[in-house]
Amino acid sequence: MKTVHWGVLGTAKIAVEKVIPAMQQGEYTFMEGIASRDEARAEKAANELEIPKSYGSYDELLKDQEIDAVYIPLPNHLHLPWSLKALEAGKHVLCEKPIALDADQAEELMRAAENYPDLKVMEAYMYRHHPQWKKVRELVQDGMIGDLQTIDTFFSYYNADPDDIRNQPQMGGGALMDIGCYPLSLSRFLFEEEPEQIYARMRKDPHLKIDYLTSAIMEFEQGTSTFTVSTQAARHQQVDIYGTKGRISLPLPFNPPTDHASRIFLHQGPDMEVLEFPVCNQYTIQGDLFSRVIRDEFEIPITLEDSHATMRAIDAVRHSAATKQHDESY
Repeated sequence: MKTVHWGVLGTAKIAVEKVIPAMQQGEYTFMEGIASRDEARAEKAANELEIPKSYGSYDELLKDQEIDAVYIPLPNHLHLPWSLKALEAGKHVLCEKPIALDADQAEELMRAAENYPDLKVMEAYMYRHHPQWKKVRELVQDGMIGDLQTIDTFFSYYNADPDDIRNQPQMGGGALMDIGCYPLSLSRFLFEEEPEQIYARMRKDPHLKIDYLTSAIMEFEQGTSTFTVSTQAARHQQVDIYGTKGRISLPLPFNPPTDHASRIFLHQGPDMEVLEFPVCNQYTIQGDLFSRVIRDEFEIPITLEDSHATMRAIDAVRHSAATKQHDESY
């Protein structure tokens, strides 16, 4: 088997506009089918994306023996139940972030996956597979900025639409769950350890009942990481990584361009070096990488243990913001 045959549970905007077209460019990935609770919507998406099969229910897709793996871009509250159903149906699972609603759910998935040792499950943190982040981690590990001291992340966009799933608390909406998971993930990725304590503050929309502005400080044994995320601020994203001898700046850390080269900036004393990366699509890379993991060519890069640790950090941010105290549950 060279090509892994994929099915998609849902016709989410991110799936039909970004992820599926990118995965279709992969060498090891074939998009076999797409499902929706609305059969006409599934058929429309399949026709537009030139996907051979469409299904009027997620269960129908999971019964298709020609599908090896599923991509799950459903709302956050459906990540756990449909990941579990996919495993029960014998499918490998690539699930959008965050993997669950909280650490308990992430642990439930982790324990359930142990019953299916031949099946792979991975959280879709696409940014980690982009060459710019692989290079950043290499620069940090090689001491190119000295000892890592602190990381600062800002990520925002404006969306106050009450009908958007990202603004519905019962579906796991809010800034922390939608984009706050990125700085929590990348901080653990670069420090290569878990935070010892977390201090956070949240602002909640009185009508939408979701956090629209969340800021936090994470304390690691080696240093700190701070972030602010917002769903009701001008669109912007930036990551700055500071060491004892230099710093690294990423102007587009999570959504790098797909039509021209991406760049990061390495500052060492008075000198600045611009590092460019050829045009690529992180969703294509992610899809092909996970397809090759399924083919047993690579170890899974983002394990469920890693995903569980990120969810523990998300829970700690929530707890600190709610109690106005440090969360020292680590």
